[in-house]
Amino acid sequence: MKAHTANLINSLVLIGLGLWGYYENTDAPTALIPVFFGIALLIATKGIKENNKIMSHSAILFTIIIFIALVGMRLPKSLDQGGVGLYRVIVMSGTSLVAIIFFIKSFIDARKNK
Repeated sequence: MKAHTANLINSLVLIGLGLWGYYENTDAPTALIPVFFGIALLIATKGIKENNKIMSHSAILFTIIIFIALVGMRLPKSLDQGGVGLYRVIVMSGTSLVAIIFFIKSFIDARKNK
């Protein structure tokens, strides 16, 4: 898998599961944070595919921020609450981690090819 594909999957998961969480729960605006990050990542996908360094570095920065927010802030709350929300957070965290790994791999490969 390439970085742009991992980013595309991650962005769609963030958008879909973020909207699901927003509509299923109390309509809290903070539930839309993954959706906004997902939209930004979705926009960056074309630039990542074209090897645009600014888009790639911006996308990994956004991905790391959302990963830290999900694991550091949302996951402990979801562990206490349990239910489907916990699975949503685990899936969003997992796809974000996979995207980070593929970004790092693509940066290493680009450095080797220089």
